[in-house]
Amino acid sequence: MPAQLKSSSSGGCGKMLPQSVPDTAATRPRLFLSPRAPESPIMETEAAAAATPRTKKRRTEASQREEPGEIVSPPPQSDLQPRPPAGALHPDPTSHGEEPPPGAGGGGGDDVDRISTLPDAILGEIISLLRTKDGARTQTLASRWRHLWLSAPLNIDHSSMPTGHEAQAGIISRILAAHSGPARRFSVPNFHLYYRKATVDAWLRSPALDRLQELEFNDGGWNTWQSLPASAFRFTATLCVFTMSRCSLLDETVKTFQFPQLRQLALVYMEISDIALHGITSASACPVLEYLLINGCSVHCLRINSPSLKSIAMSSGDVIIEDAPLLQRLFQLQTGLNISVISAPKLETLGCLDYDSKMVFGTTVIQKLCAVSFTAVVCSVRILAIYMYDLNLDMVINLLRCFPCLEKLYIEPSGRKGTNYFSITNPDLIRSKNLWRRKLCDLIRCLDIRLKKIVLKNYRGIKSEVNFASFFVLNAKMLELMRFEIGEYNDNEKFIAEQRRSLHLEKRASRRAQFYFITGCEKCRHNLSHFPHINRVSDLSIIDPF
Repeated sequence: MPAQLKSSSSGGCGKMLPQSVPDTAATRPRLFLSPRAPESPIMETEAAAAATPRTKKRRTEASQREEPGEIVSPPPQSDLQPRPPAGALHPDPTSHGEEPPPGAGGGGGDDVDRISTLPDAILGEIISLLRTKDGARTQTLASRWRHLWLSAPLNIDHSSMPTGHEAQAGIISRILAAHSGPARRFSVPNFHLYYRKATVDAWLRSPALDRLQELEFNDGGWNTWQSLPASAFRFTATLCVFTMSRCSLLDETVKTFQFPQLRQLALVYMEISDIALHGITSASACPVLEYLLINGCSVHCLRINSPSLKSIAMSSGDVIIEDAPLLQRLFQLQTGLNISVISAPKLETLGCLDYDSKMVFGTTVIQKLCAVSFTAVVCSVRILAIYMYDLNLDMVINLLRCFPCLEKLYIEPSGRKGTNYFSITNPDLIRSKNLWRRKLCDLIRCLDIRLKKIVLKNYRGIKSEVNFASFFVLNAKMLELMRFEIGEYNDNEKFIAEQRRSLHLEKRASRRAQFYFITGCEKCRHNLSHFPHINRVSDLSIIDPF
């Protein structure tokens, strides 16, 4: 049963509570809505749930548990989409992955197993997308499925196995002995290279892994670096995804690299020289590379000349984008990255900029979150995320003038006073009262604010933050959504009512704007990484990861 919307007597502040979840502070998201309440976005049905006729009760309960987060915090792709009419407040149960009507797909009204009638090749692809343990279990579904796992593309993923390295190694060896291939993915933690390098070499030489497409040595938390066996590079002609963690790569080894099919490359806490890094990321070695993740590597300077790269994420060092005609997203994983963009005409997503980072776009220089040299605007950027000590309106307006076509803005104040996380030397940056009504009255008349979405993380509702937020509430005429991520200590009706009055939401410049108050992620708030949720190189394909 979908969650019910309950409005307070004020008519604007409400809460959404699923009937299956207890009404506690931890499970009670708050929001303030404009007079036209937003509709619950349609939740996608998981492909795995449709593949097997599991009990419907479990899926119904799962959809009810997920619904509050979806209602209060719409997914990035659907924030700005047209909403269904008001009469569709509670969508059809089918949209929540519950019970499809008879004849709408799946087993139909007569409970006929239509999935098993699919060709072996299609069923094999479905099995290869399941976790290793679940893929093997499909043999017990019916006699029709008994032989499929042994011929389906093999997917070995350590995340679904026991964490003990000996038990895990035994399972992998038995799978490779029983399965004849082909293989799609082989993902193991790097500590196996330390404990049993000869065994890993034997795994990689197994005929079951011939024509492997995805190879991952994931970070197991060990502070030791091991060289990869030569057998790891016998898949260069077929690899599409390659992840290396806490390994060492020699310059001589990289010289022979040729990955004609590689589209995703991740280097995590690697011992690698700048020469080797240039070699492995060059267009000659990886001509179709699209996603590049470099995290925790001692990189001094990386020059990008790639006709295919679409998304880059780095944690430290200098990066020079000399020529990247398809580059769309550029992410800074840690503070202090220096970026110079010479040619990236399609760059749309940028972040997280912080006080210690430096960005150069041609002759325009942005340093300490301020345009110190402003000779040309950057019109291609549509999505920007910034990280600052405290909300500072002057700095944000300065950035809006550099990126005049900005549509989505994410701001996360750290509030970490007395730490060295930022090299703050100017006291004005951390004590701004954000008073703007008199100071910026002339600027408001000529400033074209095209923002459609604003997200303020770690919002505490103090006076300076209210002044900051009210500037956009009262002046952003194209605003469609503004989200305030608050702490659990402010997750109450009194706080939201006070914010409603202080922000003057009834006087908003955009009549279609909607305002959300949700409880932010406490774990992410204390994580020094700007992107704690970017754990895999495949995450770089997300258009808006903020």
